Amino acid sequence: MEAIALGKTGLTVPPLCLGTWAWGDKLFWNYGDNYGEEQLQAAFATAVDAGVTFFDTAEVYGLGLSEQFLGKFIKQTSQKVQIATKFGPLPWRWDGKSVSEALTESLKRLQLERIELYQVHWPFTFFLSQETLMNTLADEVQKGRIGAIGVSNYSASEMRNVHKILSARGIPLAVNQVRYSLLTRQIESNGILQTARELDVTILAYSPLAQGLLTGKYTTSYKPTGARSIDPRFSQDGLNKIAPVLSLLEKIGNKYDRTPAQVALNWLIAQGNVIPIAGVKNAEQVKQNVGALGWTMTKDEFDEIAQITQPWKN
Repeated sequence: MEAIALGKTGLTVPPLCLGTWAWGDKLFWNYGDNYGEEQLQAAFATAVDAGVTFFDTAEVYGLGLSEQFLGKFIKQTSQKVQIATKFGPLPWRWDGKSVSEALTESLKRLQLERIELYQVHWPFTFFLSQETLMNTLADEVQKGRIGAIGVSNYSASEMRNVHKILSARGIPLAVNQVRYSLLTRQIESNGILQTARELDVTILAYSPLAQGLLTGKYTTSYKPTGARSIDPRFSQDGLNKIAPVLSLLEKIGNKYDRTPAQVALNWLIAQGNVIPIAGVKNAEQVKQNVGALGWTMTKDEFDEIAQITQPWKN
């Protein structure tokens, strides 16, 4: 499996990342209803066996449970696993010490001495300046507790600002984790993708399947549960709007014996410097997502998908 570099950090990871927002989350993903720890452990083992050893989490996912599950599962494998987690600059975190303390707690939950990629979850920092935040994280890189620094949900100008702060410390900005899928292509028109390429910052694409819309499994008679059930995109009008997109993905997928979801993930990977984060709750979902790897569509097929999803760039 060809590895992808995280910016200019020298760190390399698989071309697909597996997301663990659902690991322990009851509010949005109904953890405990039709899946639990046993299913999550099977998902982790299946991923590692397939060579997809890059996992994304956050301190807030499952209120810490997601990190705890990963920490427990990592201890049960001899394979090298790379973890990306996220720090939230909450109002009561107003100095560098509070940033380091949050990192310490994530390390404890993950049962690790070092986190490969530590990301800032959102750009608004309340009473904590970007300078203090980034310089504290740079200190942690030098201490060896962080391998690379990333951000999430940062605009093009915000990315430039933190890139400048870190560059002054001789440390590259590794990633910007943003919402990106065939149905959310705004980063192509708002400057984020172009700026990331200019600065050699890798894009981590969260919700690459538009929270399941691009799987093609949802209909007016079969809707998702939880918070997604009231999302207008899953309504009759919303599903009608994306029907031509799903039809094209299915057509291309049939040629390669792949699903619409696998084609959608492959399209993101094909751009280069983009790593999709596919959420998983069980082993079967891992197998489905891994099917996005190991094949290449033609340029005409890539362009055809790009053309039909143009309305989702703005």
